[in-house]
Amino acid sequence: MSLVQELIQKISSLELTLVEKLSILFVAPFLLNALWQFIYSFRKDRVPLVFHWVPWVGSAVTYGMQPYEFFADCQRKYGDVFAFVLLGKVMTVYLGPKGHEFILNAKLNDVCAEDAYKHLTTPVFGEGVIYDCPNWKLMDQKKFVKGSLTKESFRSYVPKIRDEVLDYINNDPNFMGGDSKKKTGKTNVLNSQSELTILTASRSLLGDDMRKLLTKKWAKLFSDLDKGFTPLNFIFSHLPLPSYWTRDHAQKTISETYLSLINKRRATNDIGDRDLIDSLMKSSTYKDGSKMTDEEISHLLIGVLMGGQHTSASTSSWFLLHLGEKPELQEELFEEQERVLQGRELTYDDLANMPLHNQVIKETLRMHMPLHSIFRKVTRPLPVPNSKYVVPKGHYVLVSPGFAMTNDAYFPNASDFQPHRWDETVEPVSADAKETVDYGFGKVSKGVSSPYLPFGGGRHRCIGEHFAYCQLGTILNTFVRTFKWKAVVPQPDYTSMVTLPEPNLSTITWERRDN
Repeated sequence: MSLVQELIQKISSLELTLVEKLSILFVAPFLLNALWQFIYSFRKDRVPLVFHWVPWVGSAVTYGMQPYEFFADCQRKYGDVFAFVLLGKVMTVYLGPKGHEFILNAKLNDVCAEDAYKHLTTPVFGEGVIYDCPNWKLMDQKKFVKGSLTKESFRSYVPKIRDEVLDYINNDPNFMGGDSKKKTGKTNVLNSQSELTILTASRSLLGDDMRKLLTKKWAKLFSDLDKGFTPLNFIFSHLPLPSYWTRDHAQKTISETYLSLINKRRATNDIGDRDLIDSLMKSSTYKDGSKMTDEEISHLLIGVLMGGQHTSASTSSWFLLHLGEKPELQEELFEEQERVLQGRELTYDDLANMPLHNQVIKETLRMHMPLHSIFRKVTRPLPVPNSKYVVPKGHYVLVSPGFAMTNDAYFPNASDFQPHRWDETVEPVSADAKETVDYGFGKVSKGVSSPYLPFGGGRHRCIGEHFAYCQLGTILNTFVRTFKWKAVVPQPDYTSMVTLPEPNLSTITWERRDN
């Protein structure tokens, strides 16, 4: 900055016309940027840097529009390890399973997820939770939530999720709209699945009391929150823009709704074992003896629901669209249900006996991992294994399991939606995959060298995998049992940092089954 100021002062002192001075001021940053990259290229301890002409912006446009294509192009030029500038931040990328191990299993003293995400997530979730607290507190918070993610809980969730889906199908204008004689229609599944995700997660995790408070506006509030996850929000946490105002209004409204229910239960001493809210009110004491405040509990509830919103809304939208191009696969799924259920209603234990249903979810997650990039901020110089490179403190490291999962090197014909690829396929695993480690919220696999990591890995591995399969499996089961449908799969839209189908093209044409 001082160099730029000095340059401006020298240019101002020259006897030039205003146009000439402005031209120099415009061109100079580009020349200095190119010069800096030229000098940088001689450093043998730095990973190759992707060349960019525009200062500060760097490779933000190409990365933001098509991240996997950007990674593939850089891989061809530089190999698996390279760096690029993203809106003033230097991001070091390590592609492939070795990159998964390098970044996801990095030591807590070397990299920090909190420093990478806090400014992005705190306005959405609220203060004191997830990344707005020390890592040991986050590990405790994950342990608190896991108390409601047991097999016994899932057995009670499945009929609730199924009832919510059927009620939505029968009454929402996206589908039947209350007309029992309606046989066909068109639905934008990105809209419908965003709403269904919140409704089913709220009914199952947060209980009937919370569900009674919810209206269609509730899903809209979560949609407004979701718009707080964009590259612009990642760089600037607060700007005087309408999207920021609606984000803040949604966060305040949802938090106050949760808090009002918590206050009501405390006032009447009505704290049982009904749902996650009860569980957090009773069992959220940190290892140091301090307790979560009720406001923090309300913020954590937002974080839990938002985590599921990203995974289930995008994944269920994608599998409905892919199945719309494969009517024969829909019939296979229907036949699997007929074989397992034999006329009775779905239970949680039935889901384990429907391998094709689970493979559809698994294949969808392979092709469309909700988060295409995972970041960490480097807190002390970080050597890159088996190289002379060192990532400096203050830079960021980036890993992309989604890139490996859509790569032919690991999954032949990776761009084809093939649930049957998992019939005989055993996931490639690392030598230490069977080893486990407990970061404070229960044991998880130590190995993260597999190319298939849809729920991440390491201390920040998503704890909601089993709930996601429970929720998604029930949604998929109910759709297949109720409809036949057709669709054309659109291209992914990466503008929100979540891998979503193109919003205006995410439409299915459905027909009710005779049953």
